[in-house]
Amino acid sequence: MKRRVTPPEAARTEAPGASTRPEPAGPAAPHASPETVTPAASPASTEAVASPEAVVSPEAVAPAEPAAPADDSAWNPVPTRTLVHALVRTDGTVDAGELYTVAGLLSMTDQQVRLCVKRLVAEGRFTHEGRGRKAVLRAVADPTGAIAPDAAHVGHAYRQDHGLAPWDGRWHLFAFAVPESSRAARDALRDTLLHLGAAPLHGGLYAAAHPIAPLVEAQARHLGVPGQVTYLTSTDLRIGDVTEPRELAAVLWPLDEIAARHDRLAGFARGCLDRLGTPDDAERAGSPTAPERLTLAVQLAAAFTYAMRPDPLLPPELLPEPWPGAGARRLFATAWTALTTGPAPDSGPPLPRLFALYEDLTAYA
Repeated sequence: MKRRVTPPEAARTEAPGASTRPEPAGPAAPHASPETVTPAASPASTEAVASPEAVVSPEAVAPAEPAAPADDSAWNPVPTRTLVHALVRTDGTVDAGELYTVAGLLSMTDQQVRLCVKRLVAEGRFTHEGRGRKAVLRAVADPTGAIAPDAAHVGHAYRQDHGLAPWDGRWHLFAFAVPESSRAARDALRDTLLHLGAAPLHGGLYAAAHPIAPLVEAQARHLGVPGQVTYLTSTDLRIGDVTEPRELAAVLWPLDEIAARHDRLAGFARGCLDRLGTPDDAERAGSPTAPERLTLAVQLAAAFTYAMRPDPLLPPELLPEPWPGAGARRLFATAWTALTTGPAPDSGPPLPRLFALYEDLTAYA
């Protein structure tokens, strides 16, 4: 697999001192603001853009995530904030006892959880009633955080996996020249392009393999810079002497990093399946308890987000072979089904809404 080489001067002239790519987005909750709206759209779904309110928030590009160690068994892709969001039930509450139990299974300390809850309450995302493990949190905003899947993005991934969304051979280019006086809008537009899977060619010039123009245009209008963006579609793209589409993709996108994330998801999903065994093993000694199954589900959802969020979902025609993405998603769906079809508790509170969100996605597989 070829190592990605950034095109000369790519995006370096847009914002002096600013990074040309944000940190890879991981499963950490985004911070909404009055000026931006968390996306319901993806590179694969342009129908979602019906108004400026449907545009992509650059703040959906989340903060840095936990680094993945060499040993998969020691890898924990779940930040404390994400855990709280993952345990929000269908009635909008989080049981503190359940939160502390799962946090302990993830090697988080009680103090770590308390500080996180305090911050979430201070940010106005949750209210807090009661004390200690008998407390109840109530979601006020962003109930599932960034661990919630983007259905359009994931659905398109599975359609590509099944050969139902072939590439039409067209590159979609976007050029913009936003003055320094509108730097915030310029940076937001750049982050939106990156979030939608576009790659920088040169300063203010980006290329994408998917028809994301409606999403980009909606964001440009939302930011007040619609006249500063130029759109071009072409089947003829060349970077230096590189013209072959698969080679161009290897130059433009960090395919090694993206593949490694899918490999890690696949490894984690296999570990879940090994831990769960077969349905007949549900009562065997050493089978996961209800809190352990919930912990595995949260970890698996976070691992899926870790792999999927920075993936531009390039068409198979642009990817090296073999590519681990389809296999990793297939293993995820199998492991999630195994987790959610296990023995249900006889009584107790409703399951987190995370289960319903991901159950809908496994239907794509």
